[in-house]
Amino acid sequence: MQTPKKYTKKRLRIILGVVVAIVLFLVGRLFYLQIFKNEELKKGALEQWTKGIDIKSNRGIIYDRKGKKLAISVTAYTVWATPADIKDPEETATTIAEILKMEKDEVLTKITKQSRTEKIKQWITRDEALELRKLNIRGITVVDDSKRYYPYGNFASYILGFTDIDNNGLYGVEKTYDKYLAGIPGKWVKTTDAANRQMPYDGEKIYDSTDGLSLVLTIDETIQHFAEKAASQALLDTQAKNVSIIIMEPFTGDILAMANKPDYNPNEPRQPLDENLKKQWADLPPEELQEKWFDMWRNFTINDIYEPGSTFKVVTAAAALEENRANLNTHYFCDGFVRDIKGVVLKCASWYDPHGDQDFKEAFSNSCNVAFVNMGRQVGKEKMYEYIKAFGFGENTGIDLLGESLGIIPSSPDVIKEVNLATLSYGHGIAVTPIQMVNAFSTIANGGNLMKPRLVKELIDHEGKVVESFPTEVKRKVLSEETSKTMLDLLEGVVKDGTGRRAYVPGFRVGGKTGTAMKIIDGRYVDGKYISSFGIVAPVDDPKIAALIIIDEPVGVYYGGTIGGPVANRVVEDTLNYLEVERVFTEEELKAIDEKIVVPDLRNMKIGDAGKTLTNLGLKYTTEYQEITTESIIKDQFPLPGAEIIKGSIVDLYLNLKPKTIIMPSFIGMTKEEVIIALDELNLQYTLNGSGKAISQTPPPGEEISGDITVAIDFSDS
Repeated sequence: MQTPKKYTKKRLRIILGVVVAIVLFLVGRLFYLQIFKNEELKKGALEQWTKGIDIKSNRGIIYDRKGKKLAISVTAYTVWATPADIKDPEETATTIAEILKMEKDEVLTKITKQSRTEKIKQWITRDEALELRKLNIRGITVVDDSKRYYPYGNFASYILGFTDIDNNGLYGVEKTYDKYLAGIPGKWVKTTDAANRQMPYDGEKIYDSTDGLSLVLTIDETIQHFAEKAASQALLDTQAKNVSIIIMEPFTGDILAMANKPDYNPNEPRQPLDENLKKQWADLPPEELQEKWFDMWRNFTINDIYEPGSTFKVVTAAAALEENRANLNTHYFCDGFVRDIKGVVLKCASWYDPHGDQDFKEAFSNSCNVAFVNMGRQVGKEKMYEYIKAFGFGENTGIDLLGESLGIIPSSPDVIKEVNLATLSYGHGIAVTPIQMVNAFSTIANGGNLMKPRLVKELIDHEGKVVESFPTEVKRKVLSEETSKTMLDLLEGVVKDGTGRRAYVPGFRVGGKTGTAMKIIDGRYVDGKYISSFGIVAPVDDPKIAALIIIDEPVGVYYGGTIGGPVANRVVEDTLNYLEVERVFTEEELKAIDEKIVVPDLRNMKIGDAGKTLTNLGLKYTTEYQEITTESIIKDQFPLPGAEIIKGSIVDLYLNLKPKTIIMPSFIGMTKEEVIIALDELNLQYTLNGSGKAISQTPPPGEEISGDITVAIDFSDS
């Protein structure tokens, strides 16, 4: 036998070494997989063998404070396909398309996809589900599902919000409490072979879902209906851009109602309720359409800011009283203007008919800007800033809705100049949200405590057991009980004798404050666009509600007292009657109720003569026009002639005002400060260019002009 050569032995040893190394590697790899990767590989194998279909949990119910269901989950059905199990895709697609009213090609594409499971259609009807189940088509499964449904349609849509197609909360409390409402989904698990076909003896398992918790809101469904009805009527009467009403329980901070009109239906949140808008939106590109949706979903009472105007005067008055800088015996003199601020002349709303000497209560009822400028000065900018902050302006209220705005207030007392303090005192140069403003009225009503607005009372399970409660929360003490009581008396005076008389309800002691402010758009005041508001507390002797009415961009008459007063009247009367607050009539009211007055025809009469006629009959009247004299002529009235009303009621008078004409004076050679004072006294709009002394003007001196013209003046230092 031939002895192996040396190089052959060496080659064999190398081969043997390689084989041993490979064996050792494989043994090591097997050991690693069996010991260290065991669980991971088992999991992977199970994932290959099994497939799961989600079983949606039932979303929790949303109730009002008395148990009425505002949002529920209703049974719906979803159709799923297992493409590998379908033997005849063409025939199956034809059958399914016919039952579900779908395009055959769409169904065929879905059931021939290279996927383990594919959703064909969500939320089919019960009849469609029964028909599909009877056919028992291999590879087609009908799964019980749930769909969010709002039984009252567009009712309280800005509070409730809505969900997406998978029942995830997108807006309102549906979003902020989504993790509680959603529950835990279940799973339907099946075992399949390599071809993804269900195995006959697979130990199929169903893991049940856990239903979500339910919310109990502070909203009262009946009071919400009152608010929405009043807002809808106001929107119709004033042709405004939108109308908002918030009703709050002062001592708890509970939101009883929050209405915005126009609104949307959360069952179809991407479809406007207005048919004309539907047509306009039909051809919009996706980006523009999405912007329209976002605008429609904006909750004005939370997300938007506005200049509060005279409703903010409650803060100035409360600060002056609380700091003992003024009292009810303090007097203020109004000649129609504030002239002692360098370079600026500020006007009272009644500059054409100044209030003259008035005490604190009269100044408050008259809503006199001159008096409030002086109150602001008495308080001082440091204390004024403290009270702006103390009342909650410039910060979130903490309400359980997303996107709350902070508002705009001065960053510190240091930036408040003399003119800023003056305009702040009557609600200009500051921006607030409606929820902040109604909370300020609530603070005055409840004895001086700033509350955190509460929208959700508690979470309950499916058996009605309370899982978690959300108690009322006092954020801080702002006013003393004494100041609060005094302010309530002052608010009542506004409704009895001041600008808020339209909110008067016989038998209830109603307090209120009106506000009218020119709108700011892109940082500038815009002529002809106003926000009118009316803050309410009722009854002032035992406050049950604080409310705020906002009418944005009304057409025609825009004064808060005139257009907001009737809305306030309806809200107060309906709500207090529902809350079973007892009416207590004064002798004067009882007499007035029994005594009916026939409204005379005042049209074409001079306002002075008409006023005397109404006063002699025991009636009150309101005009809320700025440019009037006793010679102004009445063009219309409400109620109309011949109507029977109780004694003490208010008649609205609408005037036929002729354009005011004046002779254009000469401003040549005057300084800019002198020109500003003269133009403000003439109540003219103007644009001023340059600095120094006036060198030219348009219109020229001596020309007869109307009061609505804009004067242009050029200045030069040379």
